[in-house]
Amino acid sequence: MNQHKIALYIDLLVCIVVLPLIITLVPIGKWIEKYPLFSSTLITFIYAIYIGIRIINFPQLFMRQKYLQIAAYILLLGGAAYLMSIFPYAEPLTENSPKHLFLREHMRGQTVRFFFLTVSSLSLSISLTLELFRQIIARKEIEIQKDQTELHFYKSQINPHFLFNTLNTLYGLIIQKSEKTEEAFMQFSDMVKYTYSHAADEMIGIKEEISYIQHYINLQSLRLNEHTQILWKCTIDDENVQIPPMLLIPFIENTFKYGVSSSEDCLIRLDIEVKDGVLVFESSNRIMHRPEKKEPGVGIENSLARLKLLCAQRFSFLIREKNSIFNVKLSIQLR
Repeated sequence: MNQHKIALYIDLLVCIVVLPLIITLVPIGKWIEKYPLFSSTLITFIYAIYIGIRIINFPQLFMRQKYLQIAAYILLLGGAAYLMSIFPYAEPLTENSPKHLFLREHMRGQTVRFFFLTVSSLSLSISLTLELFRQIIARKEIEIQKDQTELHFYKSQINPHFLFNTLNTLYGLIIQKSEKTEEAFMQFSDMVKYTYSHAADEMIGIKEEISYIQHYINLQSLRLNEHTQILWKCTIDDENVQIPPMLLIPFIENTFKYGVSSSEDCLIRLDIEVKDGVLVFESSNRIMHRPEKKEPGVGIENSLARLKLLCAQRFSFLIREKNSIFNVKLSIQLR
């Protein structure tokens, strides 16, 4: 069953059954008769607190380290409870009012605080339980797909097209007795080793991933002539952040697959920035060759599927084409 439907059914059950039972802990019938405005506002307040906390989803905000938002929401909810506790009766309270009216005011504040704490705890518990359930389901889905995708990684990350071109480039360097031959072989060897060592890992250090990308760009550059210009920029403020391995390579592969020409001038821009735990990848290339199918390639689809499982709602992905210029922007919150 869809997780969103499960959450909806739970919320309906709570709103239809559980909250009315909680409300009956106080003599709500008599209160409605004597103080209809306060009673109706109290019932609305109880439902608003439950629904509001469920919509805010504190567990996800905590996982995304949105501490300022959490503090702001807590102050907002606490302020609403305070205003509710000083909600006026129909008859105003003065120094000359009977003692039992002041007693009712004191009990009213206790009642509001009781319902606020009870309903808040209930809503937070449900949000936390559903988030744990979502994490467990996501983990199971990752484990199931791991065996199915591991072979795909071995086959696709070093694809035959790239392998063939690289071996041709290496052969040409050997024939020319180029000084770059040894360096090229070492880069190619490091790439193959990285691919088969980390293809099945869920996360890896960003420094290692960037090194792999750099080797890939360097090897691609060896087979290109002066018509293709590559602008590669990488800025990282923390080398300890983790990223799913070989996640960006399918996007970079596409720039070299469709954005290079041996006879026309073309430009490939690749930009990776990691700042405050957020990775932003941008690529731009002029379309020199069109893919046979308009749908995203298998590598890109695989990367997006992994992102949905591993990063949930912590990423955004945008593709844009304008004036034969193809742009990709991927943003991932890594911590």
